[in-house]
Amino acid sequence: MVNSKSFYFWLWLCISVSLSFSSKAVDCSTDTVGLCTPTIEEIIDEVVTETIEYEADGYTVTTTTETTTTTNTVTNEDSGDLLDGDNGFVQPRFEGDMDQDFGGQGPASMPSGTGCFKLGTDKCAQITGSGNSTSTMGVEGMGTTFINTVDISSLDIENGGRTNYTIKVDKQDAQDRIYMHITGRNGNTNVFSGTDILSESGVASGYQEYENGFDFAGTITTLIIEIGGRDINMAIGPLFDDITINVLYNVISTIVQQQITTVEMWVAYGGSTETEVIDIVENIIDHNDFNEQPGGEIEIEPIQEPDSDISYEMVEMEMEMEMPVMEIEIPEMEMEMPEMEMASVETEIEMEMEMPEPEVEVETQPEPEPEPEINEPEPEPEPEVSEPEQEEVQDEPTEEDTKETEPTTKEEPEQEESSSEAAKDEDSEEDMEETEDKDHDICNVYYLLS
Repeated sequence: MVNSKSFYFWLWLCISVSLSFSSKAVDCSTDTVGLCTPTIEEIIDEVVTETIEYEADGYTVTTTTETTTTTNTVTNEDSGDLLDGDNGFVQPRFEGDMDQDFGGQGPASMPSGTGCFKLGTDKCAQITGSGNSTSTMGVEGMGTTFINTVDISSLDIENGGRTNYTIKVDKQDAQDRIYMHITGRNGNTNVFSGTDILSESGVASGYQEYENGFDFAGTITTLIIEIGGRDINMAIGPLFDDITINVLYNVISTIVQQQITTVEMWVAYGGSTETEVIDIVENIIDHNDFNEQPGGEIEIEPIQEPDSDISYEMVEMEMEMEMPVMEIEIPEMEMEMPEMEMASVETEIEMEMEMPEPEVEVETQPEPEPEPEINEPEPEPEPEVSEPEQEEVQDEPTEEDTKETEPTTKEEPEQEESSSEAAKDEDSEEDMEETEDKDHDICNVYYLLS
């Protein structure tokens, strides 16, 4: 087993620290007064720190990556109708359906039925004062006012927005006058004030529905709604009903996520076994297939390699299968090879390869008919003439051999028998020479094949 400290070793330590918080103290990125455009902004800040710690057998490199992701989200929230008692901001007396008098400056009336004309048969509010003064909220040309103060601190408005209103007005006398005024405060400090003259004196507006709004920035905790005007001819003063007030405000959320990743790499001194590790990895890659499954998993399958080992038995088997069908014409080579060497080559081939000897067809001559037996004394046994060595010796006879053969030459029948046996021996010698030639040819074939 390879020692883990003998080569480069990576130890991955992933430490993830997620720090998230929301902040609403950030100004809008597009507008500062009124409603901001809803946006999502992401800021990524990355800081990489590297430290090295030395040890006796190596050193450790620690890389710390600190990633800070800041996401700023701007949305527009709606308070709903502040003058609807069901929303919890006002008491029934101060609801916008004008069933009751808000209170304010100058004389006023709360008619109902036909006295509200096109505003409906329920109650409505009527401006009856003909004075010309400045209202509590600073609006000039006032004879009567209706004032409603609404606490909206629970909305936690800090990044500006817009206050919208709607109101229904029926002005029967063109000489009369009516306006809408809204003031927004943060505590006792005025943040914004807006006044709209709904129908100025001299304009025969009749029945109308008005809507508008006022932008503001920063924080508001209170709204003051003032509806006022003048009844100049003291006939039928301006009538109004069904007031709604909505505050649309910006909510800016800042979420910061912080992730710290630490990577430690231990490096051994020397590094002599780095090549061994690379060889092991390369061996794994070379002998395996890596297949990615549909689920994302990696499946490792060994590569089926063909068996390339060739053994002596395989070569012998192939030769035994191919030798009978191979027809190779080899020209006769005139080579003077001693018989003893041929015998040694034959023996060596038979020792090294157990090849089946080819069947040599030897043409057998018909045996001559036996001659009639002549009862004569049997001569002494003579040496066999079939051996080539003895024939060569007989070519040069010595004196002793001549003396021994003289008695045999006088016996003619025995001489005839000896001549027939000599013919057979010559045939057998020719057969042996043919066999030796065939063996020699087989040796040449094996030599060429090898």
